[in-house]
Amino acid sequence: MTTLYITGAGVSAESGIPTFRGEDGFWTVGSRNYTPQQMATRAMYMENPAQFLAWYYQRFVTYRHHGPNSVHHWLADKNLITQNIDGLDGKAGNKEYISIHGRIDKMTIFHEQGDLVSIIDAPWELVDENNLTASLLDLFKISSRGPQLNISLKPYVLLFDEFYTELYGIDRAQKRMWDASKMVFMGTSFSVNITQMALDVARHKGIPVEVVDPSPAHIMHDNVQYFPMTAKEYITNVG
Repeated sequence: MTTLYITGAGVSAESGIPTFRGEDGFWTVGSRNYTPQQMATRAMYMENPAQFLAWYYQRFVTYRHHGPNSVHHWLADKNLITQNIDGLDGKAGNKEYISIHGRIDKMTIFHEQGDLVSIIDAPWELVDENNLTASLLDLFKISSRGPQLNISLKPYVLLFDEFYTELYGIDRAQKRMWDASKMVFMGTSFSVNITQMALDVARHKGIPVEVVDPSPAHIMHDNVQYFPMTAKEYITNVG
């Protein structure tokens, strides 16, 4: 049996990384509060790059030195697609995992979606946190004119108003879905497209699905088993 594991933010919570939709995700620009779904967009990056980069740095990059937990280590030899950008599965030793939404330790040139461009290391050690905004704009080569295609840099992260491309491994991810004889969703709220894609494949193939989460989202599928527990409890009791 080929089991495909698809993980979300709940798996990294034990490593001290807040889930994406928590209260800490909100950001104030002027007097208006923006949700993560509004901040983490290509439109915000283009229209207000200083606020976008400051939010991205403080919300994600500041956690770049956190380490993997027992679930990441358990998943190290598993067939894995993660929605998380924290890179903890790689730190735990999984060499073949697909980080379908990107990684905080990487960046790319700002490009038209669909272009295959190089993925490079993000030199976060060069950021001056005492002069954060100016330092980030300089690092990402963004002038007063805003981000420039094929000149400026962009975090290697799939934003809410962008679509899955091969730069993020979508073809490999879909192949793993179709090759799977079972899917296990861990710590995800099923609110992103990749989980819906996987569920569509699971329904089409009629394969069993497991949902692991303290408050599992109920899904439309004929062959699903719910585990209302944390991923750590799951690997202890079931895995």
